[in-house]
Amino acid sequence: QLQLVESGGGLAQPGGSLRLSCTSSGVTLDGYAIGWFRQAPGKEREGVSLISSSGGSTKYADSVKGRFTISRDNAKNTVYLQMNNLKPADTAVYYCARSGYAWTLRPLDFGSWGQGTQVTVSS
Repeated sequence: QLQLVESGGGLAQPGGSLRLSCTSSGVTLDGYAIGWFRQAPGKEREGVSLISSSGGSTKYADSVKGRFTISRDNAKNTVYLQMNNLKPADTAVYYCARSGYAWTLRPLDFGSWGQGTQVTVSS
């Protein structure tokens, strides 16, 4: 059973950086494409980024392109989301999830959601 756990959220200043981590307490992640998503109060959950099982392919939402970087270290069984130049609009609960093997950022195509980690960007 794949159980995902997010960490690394917190409070950042506009223009600051945070690094989120996603790992599994159950099985290794190296067989799965993993996506990062976020949900702000009153908003729908939206896809942020996606990385293939090997780490060789990535995908980003236009809103974070050039600011966020997804990566993975399968030896550490961890997927990362490096978030730079943070904006107040990035404030949300961030989730990682397993891809259903469709190369999309649609939440309905993902499962095994973690519990989320809060990211707050405020001065």
